[in-house]
Amino acid sequence: MSTEIDESARRRPTRAETKARTRRRLLDAAAHVFARKGFAGASVEEIAESAGFSIGALYSNFGGKEALFLALMAERGLGRVAEATHTLERHGAGTGEAAAELGRLLVHTADKDTDFAPLQAEFWLYAVRNPHVLDTMATALREPHQALEGLIGSWLAERGAPPEVSAASVASVVAALFQGLVRQRRIAPDSVPEELFGQALIWLFTGIGRGAAATTDDTTADQD
Repeated sequence: MSTEIDESARRRPTRAETKARTRRRLLDAAAHVFARKGFAGASVEEIAESAGFSIGALYSNFGGKEALFLALMAERGLGRVAEATHTLERHGAGTGEAAAELGRLLVHTADKDTDFAPLQAEFWLYAVRNPHVLDTMATALREPHQALEGLIGSWLAERGAPPEVSAASVASVVAALFQGLVRQRRIAPDSVPEELFGQALIWLFTGIGRGAAATTDDTTADQD
C-alpha cells in the first residue's frame, strides 16, 4: 500500500512543474496569436483562451501582454546565443566552418522565422511611443544580452583584446549587426548572402585583434 502511495506521489507534478507547464503553454499560445495578429492586435483574452487558461492565469504568470511578449523575446534571444555557443564549441571561433554556420543561423531567422522580426519591430515602435516600457524592455532582455557578453568575452580573451574593448560594447555591436542584416535580407535577399554575417564577424574580430597587436607594439616601442 505504501509503495502505491509513493508511486502516486512521484507521478503527481510539483507546484513548480505545474507552473512551468502553464507558462510554457501560455508562451506557445502567445507566439501563435502574436504571429497571426501582431502585438497590438492580439488580446490577453485570446491568448489565454488559446492556451486553455483563464485570463487570471496569464496575469498571475506574466503580469500582462507586454511582459508576456518580452518573455518571448528573451527566450528567442537566449536560444540564438545557445546556438552560436554550440557552433563555436564544435568548430572554434574564427574558423570558416563557424562563420558559415552562423551565417546559416541568420538566413534561417530571416527566411524561415518570418513572424518574429516584424513583431520585434512593432514592439520597438510601441516601446518608443510609450517610454515607460523601454526600461521594462531593457530589463527583460538583459539575460540574453549577458549571455552574449559571456560568449564574446571568451572570444576577446582568446584574441588578447585590450581591456578597453568591453564585451558589453561588442555584444551590442554584434546584436545590432544581426538584427540589421536580418531586416536587410528581408528587404533585398541578394544583398545579404548566406556567408555575410559570419564574414562580418571575422572582419570585426580580426580588427579587434589587430588593434590589440598594435597596442602591444606601441607599448613595446615606448619601453625601448
